[in-house]
Amino acid sequence: MMYNAKGINAKAEAEANMNSALSRLMALAENYPNLKANENFIRLQDELAGTENRVTVARKRYNDAVKSFNSSIKQFPGSLFGFTAKEYYNPPAKGKMETAHKVEF
Repeated sequence: MMYNAKGINAKAEAEANMNSALSRLMALAENYPNLKANENFIRLQDELAGTENRVTVARKRYNDAVKSFNSSIKQFPGSLFGFTAKEYYNPPAKGKMETAHKVEF
């Protein structure tokens, strides 16, 4: 599978959008105690936390692979093949979304 900088940046932007939406969802839950205590909402929170953890692990693994690749192309014999260094996956800083997504229940 080929990854280019544009694709990685798009994925990083999508992750930032998801995190922003989740933050707003959690803020909404604070204002509605019945929703916060609802069993389905608690299960949703647990699943979202698990998803965030999997995304974090995948990001670290990708960046580790990029680091290894970038190191290998600078050494012999990798330097003979003309590969270019890949960019790390760095999601945009929080609060730098261009558009906000609306969460409705």
